[in-house]
Amino acid sequence: MHLSGSLPAPTVPKSPPAPWPKTVPFTRALAAYGDRVALITPDGDLSYRELAERVTATAERLGPVRRLVLLAGANRTDALVTHLAALWAGHPVLLVPGDSESTIRSLTEAYAPDVVARPHTDGTWSLDERHPSSAHTLHPDLALLLSTSGSTGSPKLVRLSHENLQANAESIAMYLGIDDTDRAATTLPMHYCYGLSVIHSHLLRGAGLILTERSVSEAAFWEEFRAARGTSLAGVPYTFDLLDRIGFARMELPHLRRVTQAGGRLAPERVARYAESGRRSGRQFFVMYGQTEATARMAYLPPHLAAERPEAVGVPIPGGSFRLQPVDGHGPDVGELVYSGPNVMLGYAESPADLALGRTVEELHTGDLARRASDGLYEIVGRRSRFAKILGLRIDPQQVESLLAAHGVTAYCAGDGEALAVAAREGAGDEARIRRLVAKACGLPARAIRVRVLAELPRLASGKPDYEAVRHLTRPDQEAAPGTGEDLLLLYTAILDRTDVTEDSSFSGLGGDSLCYVEMSLRLEEALGHLPTDWHTRTIRELRTMSSHVGEGTHGQDGPEPRRARPAPGVRGALRSWSTPQAWRTRRTLETGIALRAVGIVLIVGSHVQVFTIKGFAHILIGVAGYNFARFQLTDAARRERVRHMGRSIARIAIPSMVWITGAVVLTDFYDPANAVLLNSLLSQGNDRFDWAYWFVEALIYYLVFLAALMAVPLLDRLERRYVFGVPLALMAVGLVGRYDLLGLASARPQLSPSVVFWLFTLGWAAARAGTVRQRVLLTAVLLLTLPGLFQDQPLRTALVIAGLGLLIWVPTLPSIGPVSALAGILASGSLYIYLTHYQVYPYLQEDFPLTALFASLAVGVGYAAVVTRAARRIRWL
Repeated sequence: MHLSGSLPAPTVPKSPPAPWPKTVPFTRALAAYGDRVALITPDGDLSYRELAERVTATAERLGPVRRLVLLAGANRTDALVTHLAALWAGHPVLLVPGDSESTIRSLTEAYAPDVVARPHTDGTWSLDERHPSSAHTLHPDLALLLSTSGSTGSPKLVRLSHENLQANAESIAMYLGIDDTDRAATTLPMHYCYGLSVIHSHLLRGAGLILTERSVSEAAFWEEFRAARGTSLAGVPYTFDLLDRIGFARMELPHLRRVTQAGGRLAPERVARYAESGRRSGRQFFVMYGQTEATARMAYLPPHLAAERPEAVGVPIPGGSFRLQPVDGHGPDVGELVYSGPNVMLGYAESPADLALGRTVEELHTGDLARRASDGLYEIVGRRSRFAKILGLRIDPQQVESLLAAHGVTAYCAGDGEALAVAAREGAGDEARIRRLVAKACGLPARAIRVRVLAELPRLASGKPDYEAVRHLTRPDQEAAPGTGEDLLLLYTAILDRTDVTEDSSFSGLGGDSLCYVEMSLRLEEALGHLPTDWHTRTIRELRTMSSHVGEGTHGQDGPEPRRARPAPGVRGALRSWSTPQAWRTRRTLETGIALRAVGIVLIVGSHVQVFTIKGFAHILIGVAGYNFARFQLTDAARRERVRHMGRSIARIAIPSMVWITGAVVLTDFYDPANAVLLNSLLSQGNDRFDWAYWFVEALIYYLVFLAALMAVPLLDRLERRYVFGVPLALMAVGLVGRYDLLGLASARPQLSPSVVFWLFTLGWAAARAGTVRQRVLLTAVLLLTLPGLFQDQPLRTALVIAGLGLLIWVPTLPSIGPVSALAGILASGSLYIYLTHYQVYPYLQEDFPLTALFASLAVGVGYAAVVTRAARRIRWL
């Protein structure tokens, strides 16, 4: 039977015979609010009594037999009445977008509804009864079906119960403080869970609904809103974009007392701005967090905290609770956010057979990574899946890729909360055609779709799609990439010379080592304002999130000052920072390892030039090398990747060293050919000073080769992962055999012999792994007991090495200021190359110009470091 035209006149029918016990209570309590205004529409007002009459009349038309009703949702009276009538009588509602014919058609084909309720182009409304009784087995608890992916027409639906709808409406009304004097505008689609929750929570409390399909960008909307004395406004991030364009902050809205936001992340600075604007105007600003699977809402940020904690999603809604489930690869304070409460869905439906299912889900795994801050507020720090929420619609990029493939377009898709990014391979059409295809399928406006046609689609080293690259490649040139001053993704890409950097990459995971960590750590510290000691193992996503907790500027005498643009790296950036008064007032931290490398190379060269005589730092730097080996070589990567990583690090040290030393062998008479191949310590027993000039480089290469061979053995690799402190401690015991030359392997210069000083390398390794005071005390005791006697009759040298390594064991960072950190970074990052080159610089200036010899040696080494870095990136030899 097909019935068309307007809904029945408001007469009071008999209730359906033997009503089902499962229903949504608030739909049966509408009449209790009597003559209060329920709906304010372009055609006039409707009281609660009149609304209740229409609802019960339509329920009778739907009949006494429980059936599946597909409802094309719209912010109009007949659609709302049909929805409430179905819930009143216990008919499950499949709510779909009323303006998407493709979605209506696809879900009608997938679920074969018994009744289809929809508008027509002439403005009439129809109830198309396809089956006199239901063609499905419908579970008694089933009340509502909503799409999980916006308007893409996915057959995967969320199954919601009567209790879900009632509980979530009550909870929202409670924390928002909705009462019967409120009047809320329907600024969001009815088929969208956020828009529907506005309707339910206000009808629950006898409040009025300003029923409109106008956009907030239209002047007519605000005329209706003011005339209706609107008190509540709801929006997704795009709504607030429109509000900013029309000058919302300057509008005279005397009755507005509540603004709510959900449907995706609103930038913290905008949250703070709207909160402050609301405070001045006497209205509350609620930031809310939810998912369709939770009926609508799971958390809210109390308005009085919005200005000071704009990055948080807040606390669980009344009746709900959160827990954090640990996730591999993330720290102990970050986990997947899991929600429990009476509004958690029954489960998913992917076919009509699933409509017979009862509860299959007890708690909701949101897919969001979160942490609970010390003030009890929850913060979202990332996503585990690829779903994206764009303009309030939840889009599945995989489904979009499949749709494009059906049209002959090979593409990768990714969302960033603001737009859908599409990278398509050449030959499948122009950007305009692809944008039209995606817009039609997803129900998104063309402006929310960014398309880039490429010769080759971006892939990770593993061959998998690089979705982070898709986001960046499609971003307009004039739009700044997200980040903290300088984008972290681009920073990692530039310094590590990698094309596979993603939000989930870490410095260690990307193969970062001690040769590039100096520049990276200083640039990150400058960008983030604070750098945790374990930054090298944290993902870019975690570092980016951490930066949102750092103040927006430093504090001078006159209050907060905005952050300046980041200085360029290298000498030019350092000079610029030294000339900036603000830089001298800005407090920084400097890693102890970087400080020791910077000070050490200056003292080593200065002592060789004989500007002063302070010896011992070369042995301190052996310990620093072990410390960095543990941090940057022994990553959580698979064994083969670990060994490859060590191989690359060996090459980065050995190749530039052999190139330079070979030149020295050819052009001077000071070195043997054994020096050129870094084998002097093994092949030569001569006692010439210059024969032993490069003992430090040779020792470092030997250690890395030896340890790479050990880590290549599966059993030893597993042991190191299990006993992270015990393994270096055991190797240190082996090294002490060499320290005291119990096997007679030491060379003519024992304190420069790799076998003698290996224990210092393992001491630094153990220091990086020491996680308790007891372990650090143990290492300090070993140092105090074993170092004396290594440098005979040189107590100052012994004391200096003990002090330097003690600092490495106990103090991870030192206080600093910007210019000092910049200078230390230049010296530390070039320390290996300064060590290599200074032997060929200072002898020509030492006698007459010792200070010039010192500075020239440092400058040449820094220059060689720049040449090596550029050459390595160009020819990709590493």
